[in-house]
Amino acid sequence: VQLQASGGGLVQSGESMRLSCAASGFTFGDYAIGWFRQAPGKEREGVSCISRSDGYTDYADSVKGRFTISIDNAKNTVYLQMINLKPEDTAVYYCAAAPYTWACQASQFDYWGQETQVTVSS
Repeated sequence: VQLQASGGGLVQSGESMRLSCAASGFTFGDYAIGWFRQAPGKEREGVSCISRSDGYTDYADSVKGRFTISIDNAKNTVYLQMINLKPEDTAVYYCAAAPYTWACQASQFDYWGQETQVTVSS
């Protein structure tokens, strides 16, 4: 099982970035996918998650209206489009997979990908 996150980097406040999470080694369509992040000195927090049954999405209040999660089933890839980035979005970001059609709590996720660093300068 592998979840490979990519797309992180350094941007300025107000700019955009898209993270990708390429999945392999499991039946992608059977797993809910989520994005999480952890900033220095802070606890990990859920950013966004997406249902596999109806495409329902959920977002942390801090990113609503700025982040969009989406899935390309043909590519076994999940994306996190981020616009109007803020310095407080600086964190390491992870994608994760849960063996449910819907999951949004970190404890529900079995598989975790490698981190990708997002840094937003002011």
